[in-house]
Amino acid sequence: MSKVSDIIALPGLNGLSSLSSATSLQSPGKLKTLDGFKDSILTKEEKADTSTFDGLLQSAMNMIKETNDYSNEAAEAELAYAMGITENTHDLQVAQMKANISLQYTVAVRNAVIEAYKEIMQLQF
Repeated sequence: MSKVSDIIALPGLNGLSSLSSATSLQSPGKLKTLDGFKDSILTKEEKADTSTFDGLLQSAMNMIKETNDYSNEAAEAELAYAMGITENTHDLQVAQMKANISLQYTVAVRNAVIEAYKEIMQLQF
């Protein structure tokens, strides 16, 4: 009973076979993208060429754009909740946490880049 298909086939769990997440566990290694969601965990992103300055700059710009998108989604979720369009506080909290974590990560990367720049400027040749 160690396989997922054995667990799904249990007599009391007949409804689990209709769930897409339960059936996707039968073939691990193949991640499906969820409709309407685009996360780097669920989709394979093209590897950016970070060996050049242009690749590094594009990577940083993509990170800033993604942070901005998360912030906009959080603001929209707050507005929808405030207007009474939705009453789901879970979605609101998830959107706010995504925006907060993304902003913290972007600021941490920025600080690391600034520190590296300062070290390079202090080098004496």
